[in-house]
Amino acid sequence: MNIGSTKRGAGAEPRLVGRAAELSRLADWVAEVAAGRGRAVLVEGEPGIGKSALLRAVAGVAADAGTAVFQGSGEELGQAFPLRPLLDAFRVRELSADPYRRDVLTALRAQQAGAAAAAAEALLDLVDQVCTQSPAVLVVDDLHWADAATVSMCHRLAQSTVQRPLLLIGAMRPLPRRDDLKALRAEVGRAQLLSLEPLPQAAVRDLVTDLAGGRPGPSLLRLAADAAGNPLYVTELVGALDRGDGLVRAGRTVEVTGGPAPATLTAAINDRLRFLPEPTRHVLQAAALLGGEFTGDDLAVVIGRRPAALAQQLAEARTAGVLVDAGPRMAFRHPLIRAALYDDLPPSVRAAWHRDAARALHQAGASVERVARQLLPALPTLDDWAIGWLLDASPALLGESTPVAVDLLEAARARTRPGDSVRVVLSAKLAEGLFRLGRIEQAAQLAGATLPDADDAALFTATQVLLARCRVLSGDVNISLAELKAALARPDLTPRHRGLLRARSARDYAFVGQIEAAEQAAREALGWVGDRGDAEITAQALLALAICRSTVGDDRGALELSNRVVAAVDGNPDLVDLLLVGLANQGIQLMVLDRVEEAEAALRRVQSLSDRTGNHTRHAHAAVWLAVLMFETGRWDDALTESALTAGFTGPYERCHAEGVTALIALHRGDVATARRHLSAADSYAGQLPQGTIAGYLCSARACDREHSEALGDALAIMRGVGYDIQETEGYLADAVRLAITLGDRAAAAELTARAEGLPSRADIPHRQAAVLHCRGLLDAMPDLLLQAADRYSAAHRSLPRAQALEAAAALLAERGEMAAARQQYLAAMDGYAALGAAWDLTRAQARFRPYGLRQPAKRLKRPTTGWAALTPAEAKVAELVAAGLSNPGIAKELGIARATVAYHVGNVLAKLQLRSRVDLALAAAARHQQEEQ
Repeated sequence: MNIGSTKRGAGAEPRLVGRAAELSRLADWVAEVAAGRGRAVLVEGEPGIGKSALLRAVAGVAADAGTAVFQGSGEELGQAFPLRPLLDAFRVRELSADPYRRDVLTALRAQQAGAAAAAAEALLDLVDQVCTQSPAVLVVDDLHWADAATVSMCHRLAQSTVQRPLLLIGAMRPLPRRDDLKALRAEVGRAQLLSLEPLPQAAVRDLVTDLAGGRPGPSLLRLAADAAGNPLYVTELVGALDRGDGLVRAGRTVEVTGGPAPATLTAAINDRLRFLPEPTRHVLQAAALLGGEFTGDDLAVVIGRRPAALAQQLAEARTAGVLVDAGPRMAFRHPLIRAALYDDLPPSVRAAWHRDAARALHQAGASVERVARQLLPALPTLDDWAIGWLLDASPALLGESTPVAVDLLEAARARTRPGDSVRVVLSAKLAEGLFRLGRIEQAAQLAGATLPDADDAALFTATQVLLARCRVLSGDVNISLAELKAALARPDLTPRHRGLLRARSARDYAFVGQIEAAEQAAREALGWVGDRGDAEITAQALLALAICRSTVGDDRGALELSNRVVAAVDGNPDLVDLLLVGLANQGIQLMVLDRVEEAEAALRRVQSLSDRTGNHTRHAHAAVWLAVLMFETGRWDDALTESALTAGFTGPYERCHAEGVTALIALHRGDVATARRHLSAADSYAGQLPQGTIAGYLCSARACDREHSEALGDALAIMRGVGYDIQETEGYLADAVRLAITLGDRAAAAELTARAEGLPSRADIPHRQAAVLHCRGLLDAMPDLLLQAADRYSAAHRSLPRAQALEAAAALLAERGEMAAARQQYLAAMDGYAALGAAWDLTRAQARFRPYGLRQPAKRLKRPTTGWAALTPAEAKVAELVAAGLSNPGIAKELGIARATVAYHVGNVLAKLQLRSRVDLALAAAARHQQEEQ
């Protein structure tokens, strides 16, 4: 007889069997996160092996433990859209009263490049806030279908779980293995990887007992054994036998009747679907178009019926175990069930359904993303309506989902004929999308091919400027300048169009050092603006002028122009990148002028704005110059922190500086092996620099490395061989003079001193005043000048050259026999080196002064690597705020630094204190405070 009535129901979820060990490990990790110690975990296994069931079980354990639980899942149809699983997990759907969720959605919907990256940064703030309120468990199922941004975010969270009470649990199939998933797997580590194997025989028997409602007989067990321990197959197999009257009960035993059983999992699933009434199956196929989860309202729109009219079919689908409730939404019980329904539709029918669904959703007021999600599978069959919709929606798509926009624009363009006006617009938008994806060569080719047919002057101008940006990135600046000049001959350009083209020309001229041409182009651009006050043209032209002023050494003029750039665009969300560039230039010029606090504030603001807009490149650019600033002003540990944050971003020039600063610090601290690793890393970047371009900090590091090898002639040759570039050479002119005098090359020393005395603004800028005095004092062997240099270096906050000037003065005084004065300056120099941790300089100076009997200070550095004493001042501040319960965003706001910098400091603090979590840090800080009070 049929035993369906004796079971718990076809749609009921069977209890989790055969996974006690895995659930126990996960429960232990839940207990750890509840105590404040986070970690990342991955669950791997073949389709149907029970990953989702295990995740549901551990989510229940986590909820019972009092942690906040957030669950999301990758979807096959949702891969093109950034961060969908995490947006679902944290319930970021529509504008919320919660400011953190609102920030995520606002960033994602911003119609600008980097929207997805900005949303990811806002999501990190949300995660930090959530974890500040309560320990949290984040479950992300089906990572193999997640978009790249989601996987990247999971990677970042996995790296930082030690900093927050977060248990990240991801689940994925072992194959196919994407590169980003491989990296995530490596980050999580083998100790936190749970590989689900097929259920053992005893567990299969328990599962069949649950499903069949009685003890399985031998024949039923033999059939179940064919499922190879796959719980989904076992479930569908028993269900198929039940529906087909293939099970009979004899006492407490359930046995098969001898009828046919499904040969494969797909067959078993299709058997389940075959028993559904045709109207229900039709509704489910429409639901399959919407993905793994959907709302009743969306389904009603797609199928063209009122939601209430679908109630019966949806109830039947739930009863049959095809659908389950997922909060306010509905979901297919397993992706394979949805796939069976979806694949049963012929491809041409599927594409047509998707296209019609897109139109219906648009007419119902659905978001751009929901409409685009339906159009993607309909690419071969886009019609005029779809192309028109795409033209209207492309600005939003290019901001939030550039890869989706590019795919749709390519398909739409393929359906138009050459010369068609619609094709021209599609081509221009596609070129923009390719540029945003970093496909520069393709963007340039398409933009160039589009320009001759661009009848609209505004479209022509925008495309020409885009082409110019491509040319610059490809190193073809002169070609860009010629094209921009030719473009200005077009008669129908408005003053604004001409202003945009001339402003772009001005920046290109400045880029290649054609100062006069750049200034003329910038003035012409400003002339086209007139009284209309166009912020974009004004800022572009002023930026070009600022670069020109800086190039010729007019640093105050460059700062004034950078200030005007910031004033012109500040508060305009459409011109935020220009604001970032203006602020960065402002910070660099303030640094040159020795206005250290103001320089740091400007560069920190670049980082803060970059975080909010997802512009990682600008963030890293600011970090490079912060590293330079902190190196010069003696905050070497902070310089290393900022330099470490630049990995993977910025251009070759900035990378050379970052690697150079890091190598210089390592060399002065006596860690030659580390320095040479960074010098080697810089080689590939140096090869990408335009001919004649140098990076001063890299040159200085290379020279210092040669000095470590006692190749003083090579070191001097490096410093002298870079030409006469103000910004790049001023930092090591005094070092070069020192080497020249040591080698007995007074002609070289005199030539280098003349360079220093030719520095612009040398009378007004403290560190340039100091450099002139330092070089002249070395050349003429005048300790008084060297002591004056040390004073000016102090005014400029330049720690290392101050100690070097004091050392040089001490040596000259010792040579003259003025030992008391020599000892005083020697001790001051040694204190300076010790404060920097400059072990190499200390050792070298001790050897230099030993013949004079100056052995007393011999400050041996004992830089602890663990414990509270090992913390830098910045790390100590961060530790104090962590112990006070602040989240990373809260600490960033409190200290005025970037969240990424905070995260780096927190990682260092935990490592140095040998602690596992923020909770441990709070306890350790409280214990230390109590000890200090006793």
